[in-house]
Amino acid sequence: MAITQKMQDALNEHTNQELYSSYLYLSMSSYCESINLPGFAHWLRIQSQEEYAHGMKIFDFINDRDGRAILHPIGQPTIEFESIQDVMQKTLEHERHVSSLINKLYEVAVTENDVATQIHLQWFITEQIEEEKTANDLVEQLKLISGQGDALLLLDRELGARSLDPVE
Repeated sequence: MAITQKMQDALNEHTNQELYSSYLYLSMSSYCESINLPGFAHWLRIQSQEEYAHGMKIFDFINDRDGRAILHPIGQPTIEFESIQDVMQKTLEHERHVSSLINKLYEVAVTENDVATQIHLQWFITEQIEEEKTANDLVEQLKLISGQGDALLLLDRELGARSLDPVE
């Protein structure tokens, strides 16, 4: 069954949101480089790549359902931050926002009686649980560190070891 126009439009909008997320995390990565936290910068660059892959996963899904993926302009991401704590708090807030968008997208799939999209979105719902937990853990770890340089450098080194997980 082909995708409905309403579902296609909602998925296209969400593709834009995922690509914006990629852009936002790349901006955050650049900020971290500028304050000499290369591990955080690396972690955020990987996060950017994951968000791009999420956008492409939806892009491909639309096309696979005989729809048409249409790209919209990507908004300007935030480029200035107060601190690494601010970056990670904004990361957590953004992931929570994306979770709410995916939940709304799922509601559209239910309303449209689009079981295939509901099943496809289950992966994103599960992924968002992980994304929020990881961001929250980092926010809480930064609170524990409270600006202690040696602890911050250890966390930075740990984050620098992150590798890109393939998106299924």
